[in-house]
Amino acid sequence: MLATQTHHATLRVQQRGIPPLVTSWLLDYGAEQYDGRGGLVRYFDSTSMRRLEREVGHTPLRRMSEFMRCYLVQSSSDGAVITVGKRYMNRRVLRH
Repeated sequence: MLATQTHHATLRVQQRGIPPLVTSWLLDYGAEQYDGRGGLVRYFDSTSMRRLEREVGHTPLRRMSEFMRCYLVQSSSDGAVITVGKRYMNRRVLRH
């Protein structure tokens, strides 16, 4: 699935070193969730990872494992990719 990228998304892909293949995989296999602000967030969950592994195999997926925590935000109106990033583990915040 091909989608247009905004200038912002192109910059973020370059800055974060995310290969175009990962963006394509996110568009084709990623789980989707609406963000409530007119965007569609696509990310890899366990179901999408299993589908992807069936299609491309275990070895390519293992080599690209550092990018399996990536996500992208896509416009729900025209389908353009707005931004691309990496998810991080939630850190425990201590509050007094």
